[in-house]
Amino acid sequence: MSRQLHLNAFLMSTGHHEASWRLPESNPVANTDVGHYQELARTAERGKFDSIFFADSPVLFSDVGRRPAGSLEPTVLLTAIAAATSRIGLIATASTTYNDPYNLARRFASVDHVSAGRAGWNVVTTAGPDAAKNFNLADQPAHADRYDRAAEFLEVAFKLWDSWEDDATLADKESGVWGDNAKVAPIDHVGRHFQVRGPLNLPRSPQGHPLIVQAGSSEDGKGLAARYAEAVFTAQQTLEDAQAFYADLKARTAALGRDPDGLKILPGIVPVIGSTETEALALERALDDLIKPEYARQQLARTLRVAPEDLPLDQPLPAGLPDEDEIEGAKSRYTLIVTLARRENLTVRQLIGRLGGGRGHRTFTGTPDQVADAIQSWFEAGAADGFNIMPPVLPSGLVTFTDEVVPILQRRGLFREDYTGTTLRDHYGLPRPAGRTASLQEATA
Repeated sequence: MSRQLHLNAFLMSTGHHEASWRLPESNPVANTDVGHYQELARTAERGKFDSIFFADSPVLFSDVGRRPAGSLEPTVLLTAIAAATSRIGLIATASTTYNDPYNLARRFASVDHVSAGRAGWNVVTTAGPDAAKNFNLADQPAHADRYDRAAEFLEVAFKLWDSWEDDATLADKESGVWGDNAKVAPIDHVGRHFQVRGPLNLPRSPQGHPLIVQAGSSEDGKGLAARYAEAVFTAQQTLEDAQAFYADLKARTAALGRDPDGLKILPGIVPVIGSTETEALALERALDDLIKPEYARQQLARTLRVAPEDLPLDQPLPAGLPDEDEIEGAKSRYTLIVTLARRENLTVRQLIGRLGGGRGHRTFTGTPDQVADAIQSWFEAGAADGFNIMPPVLPSGLVTFTDEVVPILQRRGLFREDYTGTTLRDHYGLPRPAGRTASLQEATA
């Protein structure tokens, strides 16, 4: 079979466009409606998407005046979605900076058990000082320290997931022996950031390890992804930038002795779809016209580390913005936004419009055929293994993509017509990791 796309549906309340909640069709309190997310997941499953994905942060996500704010804890939400679906992968974001490995490893293993092998973990280090202040810290840890902690956090999680051998559970009623104690062992991890005895209080999960996803594009982020990730969500504005990122990350992965095909790179795309170009552009204008610039400017000012009054709406970004090296959080997104504004000579008002749909992810407006063409061109040009689909409005944007774009990709032989496996690893074409015994045998061979 020829190489095929991987599609993930990135779900966010009423949609990724910040003004989507103001449309007549939208439910402005969908952000806490479990039924809303279950129906979206069923729609994505009908479209044979590999997975759905929820972002998360242990801090209030945005100004409550601006858009639906507040989000359900995503691993809890995924258990409710698991009961309403049967095949689609379920990916949640969780921070290595503001969690401990034991609890988080247990939580994701639990989701993998509950969903019969469909769990994935989007590993983030969480940028910004506000989250730190929710966890007894005066400020966020330094960028390099957060990534050093993340690497050790993952090492501990892998050890915990492998602390039970696959055949440790016997359930032998006749002998009265439920499990084999010799096949469950402490991990006795002692490192710079963590001391964890183990073992995990849960048998090895259906996938062995939940799928590991990473979403940072800084140098440290790319290093973490090359070492551990099996899928990467990234934001790229141009084909050339996407090709460079793709080639760089695949090369880094190979240099560490990993198969580059074992890492799927999925840029985000916000598809604004209409039956004609005119209709698609009208929807885009209608959404952009509903943006309240005063809210958006405050958010942009926080991202750029300047005061809102330093960003006049009808002028370009000011000179003298900080260099990326001076930014301790969200380095790659900061650089993307500044580069976009400078490259296209956008005013602050125009930049706000460009960011309103996807916060720096590529927005593409057009007909279903044009959206399919845009996806195919990047896929075939060495810029992507698939895409993180970010509907600007939910549920309509996901329904339209599923019903009108997916069939085009299927007819072109670029996307599956049905699932061929049952786990998230199956969908991504990735093997189930060997357990502890196999790993020890390899190490001593």
